Amino acid sequence: MTTATPLICPWCRTTRCTCEMKLINWIKRKIGMLLINPAARIMSARYMAVSAVVLLLAAAGTSGAPAATVPAGAYTLDPAHASLLFRVNHLGFSMYTARFKRFHATLQFDPANLTTSQVDVTVDAASLETDFPDPLKVDFNAQLRGPEWLNVEKHPKMTFRSTRVALAGKRTFQIEGDFTLLGVTKPVTLEAKYNGGYAGHPMDPNARVGFSARGHFRRSDFGLAIGIPAPGTTMGVGDDVEVIIEAEFTGPPMAAGPTSGH
Repeated sequence: MTTATPLICPWCRTTRCTCEMKLINWIKRKIGMLLINPAARIMSARYMAVSAVVLLLAAAGTSGAPAATVPAGAYTLDPAHASLLFRVNHLGFSMYTARFKRFHATLQFDPANLTTSQVDVTVDAASLETDFPDPLKVDFNAQLRGPEWLNVEKHPKMTFRSTRVALAGKRTFQIEGDFTLLGVTKPVTLEAKYNGGYAGHPMDPNARVGFSARGHFRRSDFGLAIGIPAPGTTMGVGDDVEVIIEAEFTGPPMAAGPTSGH
């Protein structure tokens, strides 16, 4: 049983292009110019018919070409398209959410064999950002960066290094790794999904892939036990920390398409 070959644009040589939409918009502009001129209105019907033929030919031109696949290789986090959030239970009333603004990651990735993937992440602990950094009232940023919590002066970095990747579905997998917080290293597992990617685009000439991931750990395992509720109560800040990650990575440059001779 064979699978259908994804379509590739014959002009920009990608499977995700905007060429057709650009062509449609160009045709609309031309039709609009014709309709503005009363003397040219008799030509509009003929022009629209020709335009329809052009669109059909454009669509047909993509039907038989093989798709450029996402290449295996070394990828680097695109910080402009990545987020790292964490949530903790506050008094049982809400899941308090904050984020880290600066982090870096490298990825060895093969879309045909996800289990061989390896990821290495470093987080700048001082980049923690809450929604209430108000020095005149309560500066949560300063409190959580301080010695009772993350103690960023003594422990400026947090790290995660994968040790094993196990498939859970066609595009879902578990990433087991060593997480280091406050100088303590413990195993943590992330539930991840490969959202897809492309080999490149005229406006993005490197391969790009995207992932979503979530995980949990107990902060007390890392010596961060301040404010944990007494057993049987919710009066405090929960021990369980949920991590939410959205990340895109850029990889090898897009292969050059075939050129025509003169």
